[in-house]
Amino acid sequence: MVTAVFCAVAVLLLGACGTQVAGRGASASPTGPIPWTTAQPSAVTGVRLADGGRTLLLDARVPDGEHPCMRGLKAVLTDPVRNTVHVQITFTSPSGDLRSGCTKERTATTRVRLDAPLGDRELVVDNYTVFTADGARPPALRLCGQLGCTPPATGCTAASYDQALLAVGAPAHTYRNSQQCDGKWLVMDFSWRTGPVCGDGADNGCESRLGDRWFFKAEKSGWVPIAGGAAGGCRNVQRKEPGFPTSMCESLAPLSPSLHPSHPPASPSPHPSHPPASPSPSAS
Repeated sequence: MVTAVFCAVAVLLLGACGTQVAGRGASASPTGPIPWTTAQPSAVTGVRLADGGRTLLLDARVPDGEHPCMRGLKAVLTDPVRNTVHVQITFTSPSGDLRSGCTKERTATTRVRLDAPLGDRELVVDNYTVFTADGARPPALRLCGQLGCTPPATGCTAASYDQALLAVGAPAHTYRNSQQCDGKWLVMDFSWRTGPVCGDGADNGCESRLGDRWFFKAEKSGWVPIAGGAAGGCRNVQRKEPGFPTSMCESLAPLSPSLHPSHPPASPSPHPSHPPASPSPSAS
């Protein structure tokens, strides 16, 4: 009898082992082994040259956690484009499954050898992160921004106005309605379409628009936002930057309410009123 009970307990213990993730407690809802899948780094934070410019050392952000979260990190050259070197970084990881515990990140370095020194060619990593040796401190490469590796000079030009729109996070496909610029100061009105996805029909809501107005000051980094809002005149901007020229803002009319509607907080709902108390019977 004792032997039978012992064997039953042993079977239960061994059966329970199949519900555990290696190194962790039992899973509440076992779904089998945690899969390792191919992934790309969340960011490439730096690149350095070595071997006379023929080798790239690339720093990438990869998953990390209590247990192994990454293996097989590698960088490979992809199809070259004129004056550009393209590199793709991949690794395998179980981080796509929350049971893996790979909820943190760390920096890991991989390398790739070029067919020739990088020289003045730009480096594109994973199709969207661009580096250049131009203006960099060797052996490091310089990370390029949203406006490319050679941003436009700050001034009264269309390319410079695009930089100003990026600085205030303007939505994609924004239209510049008007701007006043003297090279040091800038005021810009812009708008963007709203509504359903535009189709071929005329009645599709694409003529609805929202808009905004921003004031900028030229700095070494480009146009820097000072103030924004729908009000006319100079009050908004000169409250934050008294030096903003009055001649560039005194004649500004308020933005149309249709472009810059206000959304005041909703008033609290009134409490249901209590019915009036019944009058006390008069004393006879």
